[in-house]
Amino acid sequence: MKFTTLFNRLMLGLVVTGMMAPGLVQAIGPKTGQSKAKSGISKVVLPSQSPLITIRVMFRAGSAYDPPGKEGIAKLTAGLIEEGGSQSMTFKDILKKLYPMAADVSVKVEKETVTMVGEVHKDHLDKFYAIFSDVLLHPRFEQAEFDRVREDAVNYLKTSLRSTNDEEFGKQTLETEIFRGHAYDHVIGGSVRSLNALKLEDVKAFYQEYYTQANLMIGVAGDVPKTFVAQMEKDFSALPVGKPADLRAGTITPPSGLEVTLIEKDTDATAVSLGFPVNVTRKDSEFYALLVANSYLGEHRTFNGVLMQNMRGKRGLNYGDYSYVEHFVQEGGSTFALPNVPRQKQYFSIWIRPVPNAVRLFALREAMWETDRLVKNGMTQEQFESTRKFLLNYSRLWVQTLSRRLGYRMDSKFYGIEDYIQEIQTRLPKLTLAEVNAAIKKHLNSQSFKVVMITRDAESLKQHMLANTVSPMKYDSTTPDDILKEDKEIEKFPLAATEKKIRIVKAEEMFE
Repeated sequence: MKFTTLFNRLMLGLVVTGMMAPGLVQAIGPKTGQSKAKSGISKVVLPSQSPLITIRVMFRAGSAYDPPGKEGIAKLTAGLIEEGGSQSMTFKDILKKLYPMAADVSVKVEKETVTMVGEVHKDHLDKFYAIFSDVLLHPRFEQAEFDRVREDAVNYLKTSLRSTNDEEFGKQTLETEIFRGHAYDHVIGGSVRSLNALKLEDVKAFYQEYYTQANLMIGVAGDVPKTFVAQMEKDFSALPVGKPADLRAGTITPPSGLEVTLIEKDTDATAVSLGFPVNVTRKDSEFYALLVANSYLGEHRTFNGVLMQNMRGKRGLNYGDYSYVEHFVQEGGSTFALPNVPRQKQYFSIWIRPVPNAVRLFALREAMWETDRLVKNGMTQEQFESTRKFLLNYSRLWVQTLSRRLGYRMDSKFYGIEDYIQEIQTRLPKLTLAEVNAAIKKHLNSQSFKVVMITRDAESLKQHMLANTVSPMKYDSTTPDDILKEDKEIEKFPLAATEKKIRIVKAEEMFE
């Protein structure tokens, strides 16, 4: 993604030429009038002998704090910090300095948080940190860069999201539908209209309000000098003390029956996303029971999940079918979740990767039917034990690097727990099958979903859904009788859809 790529290049070159020691930030100093109160900055430190140093700086400054009418301001602000240079260096200057250091920097804008991650060998730490902190503490905020970053943001909505990435298009639309009326109810990138209305002064105001000590968490891991963390705290104390970000209150209403958004687009395959809110997060004991149930149903990009086994493996419907019990962002090309995407509100979702239009209704029905079997029958003792054993081992891989371990520990602090991975190791052995099946019945259902489908001839699909038209599956090869028998149940699985709860929107109208 350009946002991250540019910042990576920026930080990559930064370490070489900067030659700025940690004290340089002090030399630049806080702006006149900013608070210099004693640091109460939240921090996570993981000492290690690793020469690869990771710095993570997380602010509660995500899109959920976009003021009404200024949707997209959080991402635009982070983008301008990432790509706009500092008061002492232009973006080009920074790129030149970063490249020889072979350092790495990335930025992630989420609903509640913005996290900037830097990784560098300890030999370059002082120079790298000086640039890293300078960019965060003294952003340039120049009009020309603002215009460029805003244009990129608009083009992302128009060209990338709506035109070329139906899977992400569907998933982001689903989130806005699940959280309609809540602070999460718009996409992180905002809308074309709101972006075009934003001004550079809006970015400066957002930065002043949310990039504060009260909203800051610092993370450091690796073989850093004993004085490094204290220096970092001192430098970031240049930020205003501020007030903790207050998430806008809103009512999250679970769907009743199927509440469907059909996005009309001339496409040969249909992307399908469905889900509903859940009232548990990592701080809740029942979350760990759902973690086991979800892994059984649809562990991301593995054939352990029932959805993947049955929809792709047995029927060849598409490339992949997964489920999630919390917001999930894949980290790069791995199968693991990106850390530092914590949220106070979560949702259960199923992601059906694009299927041929001819089987779109069957695919939706099968996802609901598989969920229905889990809700009605629960897991068996054998399924429970094998899934639990898998998760106990698999979850250790989620923290296989020092950087990821740091990210997960910071998320744990967000949720008010000590260590999420250790929670899994402690809680899962004590879990019982009865507790998992009770959590399934309490928090999951198979009849009421928010559904988003990006497809051609949406009106025809709508009429088939309203009429509960049977949607038989056809195969080009010999198919086992047990699958054909299941298909007879799936093709007529009831869809609780009504005229009032199905809307059709043209793709080009989304996020306008």
